[in-house]
Amino acid sequence: MKSIIYLIIGVFFGIVLFKSEAASWFRIYEMFQFGSFHMYGIIGTAVITGTLLIQMIKRNRLKTFYGEHIYITPKEKKLTRYLLGGIIFGLGWALAGACPGPMFVLLGAGYLPMFIVIISAILGTFLYGLLKDKLPH
Repeated sequence: MKSIIYLIIGVFFGIVLFKSEAASWFRIYEMFQFGSFHMYGIIGTAVITGTLLIQMIKRNRLKTFYGEHIYITPKEKKLTRYLLGGIIFGLGWALAGACPGPMFVLLGAGYLPMFIVIISAILGTFLYGLLKDKLPH
């Protein structure tokens, strides 16, 4: 039953991404050219919403649906970690024309070349998992 609820929420989220043009290659290209505020508004809204929700979880010590405490592990604050990761993520986003969420939305909308992008993303994640201990963090 839970899987069906997650599937329905995911499909709804995909429809919202597609209808808001957040999955549009043109909108992403326009953002990287600093030609429009559209994507910056969507991303900014997501960052603000996420920040508020994380603070609410931490301050109110919220629990999961199963009654377990939600614990968010603090991360190391190294500048190189975020710069290098952000640059790699941004380059992949610019080359593919989509970040991870919209890749599946675009595949579902019928853009079949996204299948290659998704397979590449999965292989890249697998490769990172293999090399993670050898990389500077």
